[in-house]
Amino acid sequence: MVSTIVWGTGNVGRAAIRAVEAHPGLKLTGVLVHDPAKAGRDAGDLAGLGRELGVAASTDVGAALAARPRAVVYAASGDIRPGEALADVTRAIRAGAVVVTPSIYALYDPRGAPPEVREPVLAAIAEGGGSLFVSGIDPGWGNDVLPLLVSGLASAVERIRCQEIFDYSTYDQPDSVRHLVGMGQPMDYEPPMIAPTVPTMVWGGQVRLIARALGAELDEIRETVDRRPLAGTVSTETMGEFAAGTQGALRFEVQGVVGGEPRIVIEHVTRIHPSCAPDWPAAPGGAGAHRVIIEGRPRIEVTVEATDEGGNRSAGGNATAAGRLVNAIEWLTERPAGLYDALDVPLRPATGRLGTA
Repeated sequence: MVSTIVWGTGNVGRAAIRAVEAHPGLKLTGVLVHDPAKAGRDAGDLAGLGRELGVAASTDVGAALAARPRAVVYAASGDIRPGEALADVTRAIRAGAVVVTPSIYALYDPRGAPPEVREPVLAAIAEGGGSLFVSGIDPGWGNDVLPLLVSGLASAVERIRCQEIFDYSTYDQPDSVRHLVGMGQPMDYEPPMIAPTVPTMVWGGQVRLIARALGAELDEIRETVDRRPLAGTVSTETMGEFAAGTQGALRFEVQGVVGGEPRIVIEHVTRIHPSCAPDWPAAPGGAGAHRVIIEGRPRIEVTVEATDEGGNRSAGGNATAAGRLVNAIEWLTERPAGLYDALDVPLRPATGRLGTA
C-alpha cells in the first residue's frame, strides 16, 4: 500500500483524509496541520468520520517528511500564500514523494507556467525523485477531463462552456467569500479574484489544456466580469448579514479565443443569495452545480451535483476535487518522476470501493 500524508485539514484536507482512508491501495500514515490546537487530534476526528483512524495530527513537517511517505496530498491553501505553498510542495518532492495538490494554479498547465514556478518544481524532481500533479478545486475535472470526454460524443463542436454555479451562503470560508470574492463589499471594491489578469492566471491553464487536447490554436485569452448588488439585506447561517447595495452576485468568464471567437469558456456564476441576479444561470437545486455545455451537433449539456458532509454542495465539490487527486496517486507512483497535468493522468474507476460508503 502507498504510504500517504495529508497536509492540511481544511475543506479539501478533510475530504482528502476520507478519500485516502477509503482507497484500498493507500494507507494514511500522517496528517500535518498548521494550527497547534489541532495537533494530537486523531485524523478520523478531524475528517468528521465518526471514528478514530489511529493517526494523530502533527505540526512537525520535518519529521513527517523524514519518514519518507510515498505520497503527499497537499491541501493547504495557496490563495494568499502562493510562495509558501510552492516552497512546501517542492520540499515534499525533494523528500521523494508523489505530491498531488489543488494549490498552485499556475501548474494546472505546466507547459504554460511561468519559469519562476515551473523551474523550482523541476529542480526538486531532479533532486529528490518525486512527482507533482496539480488539479483544481473548482473542481479541475469539470474544466478539463469532463468537457473533453463529453466533446467526444459530438460530431461537430462550436463551443465548449464549463460552468461553476454556486450559492456562497453555504461556503464556510468568510475571508474568501467577503474579501477574495467580494460578497458584501461596496460595489466600488475590487475583489482580488477578479482583478485584471487574475482569472486568466487561475483558469487560463485549463483553457490551454482543453485547446491543446482539441488541437486548437488560441489567438488569446480574454476575461469578462459582471457584478450585481443585493436589492435587500440578507442573512446567512454561516457568515451573518450581507447589506443591501453591496455585492451579492459575481459572474465572470475566461474565454479561449480561436479564429476570433470565444470557443472555450470557463464561467463562474456565484451568489450570496438566490434573489440576486435571478436572470443568470442557476443550479437545478439552487445551491450549486458544475455544468458542461457542448454547443455543436448535437448540443450536449451535462450537470453534476455533488453533496457531502450532511448534504452540503460546497463540501461535495471539495470532495470530488480531492477524489480526483487522491485517486491519481497510485497511477503516479507507477510512473517515472515528473511534472504531470490533467491530460496525462487518467480518471480511474473506484475499483475495490463499491459498497464502502
